[in-house]
Amino acid sequence: MKILYDISMTIHPGMMVWKNYEKKKVHFSVDSDFATGTVHETRISINAHTGTHIDAPLHVYENGATLDAIPAERLIGPARVVDFTNVSPSIGREHLEPLGLQPGEWLLIKTTDSFNETDTFNREFVFLNAEGAAYLAGTGISGVAIDALGIERDQPGYPTHKALFDAGILIVEGVRLKDVPEGRYTFLVAPLKLKGTDGAPARAFLLGD
Repeated sequence: MKILYDISMTIHPGMMVWKNYEKKKVHFSVDSDFATGTVHETRISINAHTGTHIDAPLHVYENGATLDAIPAERLIGPARVVDFTNVSPSIGREHLEPLGLQPGEWLLIKTTDSFNETDTFNREFVFLNAEGAAYLAGTGISGVAIDALGIERDQPGYPTHKALFDAGILIVEGVRLKDVPEGRYTFLVAPLKLKGTDGAPARAFLLGD
């Protein structure tokens, strides 16, 4: 029997947001309730990079491609979850070379951040460094997903994002991999179908044996 893992973060007020910035926090409000109308309707205010989300090149490149330029068929494919919970502070070429990554597959990076079950942002999250990204750019992989809310930190100029985008590699951040063993899966990420944006919140799943 196939096993389905929902690896999405739950979006709610008070959830973890990038660097705990107030402006990035999620807000729900009520447009209509049963005291004011006949139905209940909720208004949601969120950043495009809230929770589990996909980045588009516009995120780091002025005039970069927007989310709607990503073909739907790129959002599903073979994937490999790799456990890097023993790696700190960053993942580099030396960690990736032994994997024998194959063109067309997704790499899902499991770090200690998958075990952060608080609503407080971890400023010391493990990330993919520029050297590691430069290596991945030559592998032909389809995309990279990481469990932290960012794929890099404290790297001026965003070299990790840019190396991956320049190679046509998609970036998904904020997946939850605590309960997912290392191995091979089918990965599906379904961002909101937004036009002209630099990213979008997404629901993400892994299907395994």
